[in-house]
Amino acid sequence: FKAPSRDHPALYRDLLRTNRVHWIAEEPPAELVREKMMECHFRFQHQMALVPCVLTLNQDGSVWVTLVKPARAITPGQFAVFYKGDECLGSGKILRMGPSVYTLQQGKNREESPKKEEIDKIEPAT
Repeated sequence: FKAPSRDHPALYRDLLRTNRVHWIAEEPPAELVREKMMECHFRFQHQMALVPCVLTLNQDGSVWVTLVKPARAITPGQFAVFYKGDECLGSGKILRMGPSVYTLQQGKNREESPKKEEIDKIEPAT
């Protein structure tokens, strides 16, 4: 897929899933085990700014990562690295992506305004 511009909504995602995370200090962090979710920060490229996120622990040790705001150009195969303050918590390889912002917007637009041909298909009440 080639987006029409560098900032096209199709390049942005706010949900991804990793493989089993390699945790550094705690395997996995106690808060994540206890609450099944945990706020922290994430990055997937060395130079990028940290992005606030919520991790949801899966039974197989993988996590769903929900970003507070969508990030650009996340790609399966890259590593998601998690931080709490200055501490690196661990990392996991990105396996799956949620829908892009573009896809979500398309879905929203369809819900809000049914097209004329869709309205015509609705049977009149008798």
